[in-house]
Amino acid sequence: MPSLRTALLQSSGRPGAVAENLKVLDEAAARAAGAGAGLLVSPELFLTGYAIGDAVPVLAEPADGPGAEAVAEIAVRHGLAVLYGYPERAGERIFNASQLIGPDGTRLANYRKTHLFGCFEQEWFTPGEQTVVQADLDGLRIGLLICYDVEFPENVRAHALAGTDLLLVPTAQMHPFQFVAESVVPVRAFENQMYVAYVNRTGPEGEFEFVGLSCLAGPDGTVRARAGRGEELVLGEVDPEFLAASRAANPYLHDRRPGLYGSLA
Repeated sequence: MPSLRTALLQSSGRPGAVAENLKVLDEAAARAAGAGAGLLVSPELFLTGYAIGDAVPVLAEPADGPGAEAVAEIAVRHGLAVLYGYPERAGERIFNASQLIGPDGTRLANYRKTHLFGCFEQEWFTPGEQTVVQADLDGLRIGLLICYDVEFPENVRAHALAGTDLLLVPTAQMHPFQFVAESVVPVRAFENQMYVAYVNRTGPEGEFEFVGLSCLAGPDGTVRARAGRGEELVLGEVDPEFLAASRAANPYLHDRRPGLYGSLA
């Protein structure tokens, strides 16, 4: 099975300007496709911006809304899958969500962030209730989490047990928590024997300072691609053969003793 070249778009776009952010996404998709990528991953709430305050309910839209339609057009035009973050409206509730669109424009998976970080998110969003959301792409099982979710080892282990091969984590990682990008994410990839694509915003936005450092970490705990602190598009390979060999050599999941862990829940 061939590798899936994965592009990580490290950018904050223009907060509050959906049309401008779609233009940035379209340009990144063109560059990614030109470099042979089959998947483009953008950061948390990329469609609208993160620190948009009172604009959250104004810009929130359904999972099949105009943003999804626009991203589907981008995916089809450039022939690659696209993962984007956005505020999802469902009735009276708003979720911090991410959606994976296939290269044919099909909506493959929609995930609602289950662990909300800080007062800002807790004020505007409802936490999701489904830990494991997956889709199949190019022979790989793709899983979705968002930012703070990956810092809970139970979330990533649930994905490992459900067979996730590549975990996509759009994020809004801010100062002074850069150690998550530098250390936690590669460890999560190793201890769960999967690839993890962690894709961050960058620079100042409202009261926040996003640290960049997006990465693609492999199942051996090494970082296969790493961005700096600024706007950047980086690419890395998700290799199914290497993943299978790594899983065979590292028996974490096989050697688990779940009967000892009941008290943790």
